[in-house]
Amino acid sequence: MTDPVAGPAPAPPAPTVPLSALLAREDLGLRLIAGPAEAEVHWVHASEMADPFPYLLGGELLMTAGMQLSDPERYVRRVVEAGAAALGFGVTPVYDTVPGELVAACARHGLPLLEVPPRTPFAAVGRAVWRLMAQARHRELRRVTEAQQSLATAAARPDPVPAVLHALASRLAGRAVLYAPDGAEYAAAGRPPEPRVAAALARLARVPHTGSRPASAADTVGGAHLAAYALGGGQGLTLGLATGRREAGDHTIAGVAVVLLSLLTAPHQGADEATRSTALVRLLLGAAPGEVAPLLGDAPWTVVHARGEGAPPHVPPPLGTPLVDVREGTVRALLPAGREVAPHPGWTLGVSAPVEPAQLGAADVQAARALGRARAAHLPLARHRAGGLGALLDPDEAAAYARGLLAPLTEPLPETLRAWLSLHGNWDRTATALGVHRNTVRQRIARCAALLDADLDDPEVRMELWFALRWL
Repeated sequence: MTDPVAGPAPAPPAPTVPLSALLAREDLGLRLIAGPAEAEVHWVHASEMADPFPYLLGGELLMTAGMQLSDPERYVRRVVEAGAAALGFGVTPVYDTVPGELVAACARHGLPLLEVPPRTPFAAVGRAVWRLMAQARHRELRRVTEAQQSLATAAARPDPVPAVLHALASRLAGRAVLYAPDGAEYAAAGRPPEPRVAAALARLARVPHTGSRPASAADTVGGAHLAAYALGGGQGLTLGLATGRREAGDHTIAGVAVVLLSLLTAPHQGADEATRSTALVRLLLGAAPGEVAPLLGDAPWTVVHARGEGAPPHVPPPLGTPLVDVREGTVRALLPAGREVAPHPGWTLGVSAPVEPAQLGAADVQAARALGRARAAHLPLARHRAGGLGALLDPDEAAAYARGLLAPLTEPLPETLRAWLSLHGNWDRTATALGVHRNTVRQRIARCAALLDADLDDPEVRMELWFALRWL
């Protein structure tokens, strides 16, 4: 519920739907009868309250049939104060036409007013909005993915910094500038903006370095959207962007460019280090480990997974590497084997065993499992455990036996059984490690026992299954 004192809550980071897109849907039959056609809809909400303000978050297309519309002027004023994007009025059964006083009030307050015909249920309008949002999200994800691939390709070129800036400027349809610490342009790409916009961007580029750690800043000048991002690596460089429009996914695309440029401009990079940075960047952007393994040489690497406790955002723990990726709240990092990983306040860490470059995929799984074990046991750090009696058996024979024994199980049953066995049959800790409800764990383990026709209370059965899961 919205706090009437604090005002509307901020809209969620989801694609919005232009009001014009809803008006263009012939199946809905919506008609704009007051206010501007330019509005962005975040969601649809139906209410017949005389004062809907306490129940609005802002950005809604508010749907009503006017059952308690006693004072249209006050009603529209409260809807505008709540930050609603538009008002949809359904004619019949209460009113045969949209009341004239409501039309006049919406026109005075600049609130778009839509007439909803009797044949169109409010639910149909809501469904149309969600479908348009899903289409917008798909376009956004595809755009971000294509931009990541373009930037990664540019980073592998002989002159990577200008190539990355050019790819970024092209993808965002604007100007990309890399500023030196003294404010001079280190490199740039894209069409130069008008002088006052260029001057504003140069001033904005100094803002991210005023705090205690790298940051970003944004502004709008002369219709141009400006953004500045401080690069890591200790060089004092800043990426500045000037675009004519701001679209969903722009910040994500700019973040990829910041990571790439931070790596490419890091000091004292010899030929071997530059090659490795290129390979690691490709790994961060989703390339298969086998594809980049030849570029990494023979040196072993360690994968670390970390997750902060409490509400985001979190500052990643100091792992001593710029090769960091954040996905769904989990930090994934690559660092040379032998570099010490220590617990960090507020974070839970899982550390893989040192592996050769071609085995980074396996190490990523090891780190994820170690992180799950640490969170379940409430430990600040857990490391991958290997070796033991299982190492005395022939791996091929053991794997063949494990495949036969566990053949009846399909995902997610093997992973659930592995976690449950590793946590000594504790339902709550297994649920925490897997991120599911404890009843879901119980149902899956019961299913495993039935499919395997095994008594999971028998310690010998548990031991055999545990080794089989490891060999598998």
